[in-house]
Amino acid sequence: MSSNSRKSGRVTLQDVANKVGVTKITVSRAIRTPEKVSESLRLTIHKAIDKMGYVPNRAASMLSAKQSKTIVLIVPSLSNGVFADVVRGINDVMLSQGFQILLGHSGYSLLEEERLIETYLQFGIDGIIISGTHHTERSNRLLRKSNLPVVEIMECNDNAIDMSVGLDHAQAGYKMTQHLIGKGYKNIGFAGARMDLRAQLRLDGWRKAIWETELSDARVLTSSYASTYQMGADMLTEILGEWPDTDCIFFCNDDLAAGALFECQRRNLKVPKDIALVGFNDLDICSATNPKLTSVCIPSFDIGEQAAKLLLKKINGEPIENKHLDLGFIISERAST
Repeated sequence: MSSNSRKSGRVTLQDVANKVGVTKITVSRAIRTPEKVSESLRLTIHKAIDKMGYVPNRAASMLSAKQSKTIVLIVPSLSNGVFADVVRGINDVMLSQGFQILLGHSGYSLLEEERLIETYLQFGIDGIIISGTHHTERSNRLLRKSNLPVVEIMECNDNAIDMSVGLDHAQAGYKMTQHLIGKGYKNIGFAGARMDLRAQLRLDGWRKAIWETELSDARVLTSSYASTYQMGADMLTEILGEWPDTDCIFFCNDDLAAGALFECQRRNLKVPKDIALVGFNDLDICSATNPKLTSVCIPSFDIGEQAAKLLLKKINGEPIENKHLDLGFIISERAST
């Protein structure tokens, strides 16, 4: 065993080479470019690796390849089904190209997001995918000065730090509200929780569509707290208490809409006969409730997939035709409207 491995207790590349009776370069080739080594020798080397418990030194690989093969992904939630699909899309692309992902969870806190950015920039990463285009001033400064490829996801913004993949949330809110107006609803409310930029843009879209008509824009209820089914139920109760003639409520996400639907069932209110309900994101629960919930369907998996592809192109120095991808949305109409 080499002196280095005796000091650290770690099996080294040289230890494997000594065991097999070949050079370090040959062992490295068997690991990195196995097609350059004969099959019999490759098998012998890999048997020695397995038996000795050798693990490649990633830091040394980074120095030689000038690439860490590691990217950072920062999302606000790990429990939200939207971000679970985004992560899957990114994973499918990055892992297939030999990249590992450092996953950070900000909990919708811009200060925690800033801390994560500062921490992960010390890891010699190759790029960053981060949710949203609204960050602290220091986060923006850190990302811009890092000179790393950055893809901001969920929103599409020409003013993004580097690249962006997402959709126009204001337009989605506008089109859904137009759709409801077209179906004949006259007293349409809006309910939103944790009013981050995306939720605020959906409200802006609702207002724009309402203002184009003679309908009232008074029926708005928002909260700074996280969405829950109970909050959806409470918001339905509050809106109907304040504006009893409300015939439709546009919720900023599906959790709230589902909670409102459960409350309607407790109250024996018929949906959509007594009141119509719609959500946003088109999570699985929308197809599982009775009646099924109308929602705005966003391409979460595709957002992750396209963001990863953009990042890879930038990392590999390939030309990029469009740095800002608007993947659009679909209104998934179901029995709740």
